[in-house]
Amino acid sequence: MKVFHYRDVKAEDVTEEGAEKIKIRWLIDERIGAENFFMRMFEIEPGGCSPLHSHPWEHEIFILEGEGVVIGKDGERKIGPGDVIFIPPNEIHQLKNTGNSLMRLLCLIPKSGKQTR
Repeated sequence: MKVFHYRDVKAEDVTEEGAEKIKIRWLIDERIGAENFFMRMFEIEPGGCSPLHSHPWEHEIFILEGEGVVIGKDGERKIGPGDVIFIPPNEIHQLKNTGNSLMRLLCLIPKSGKQTR
């Protein structure tokens, strides 16, 4: 078992093309023994966004704080604290912070979805 505070994990800039004002913390991954699923925390500053993209794996998102929109095949939908988002494989998607404060969210992916840091 591992127990730690999320602030003990370094926040790294997301450098993918189309990403703006967004950081990632790899909370749970192979470095602490996870073999199947990884947990990441994203912190998106006001006006920031993830890239508009798709990939062959699903992921699950939980909004912890802040306000924004999620963009998907069915258009744009407002999101905020407590909202849960399921993104199926290969669906184009993007998250944007439309609020005035930091948007923080948890995102879980399968091991096969881990990209280079």
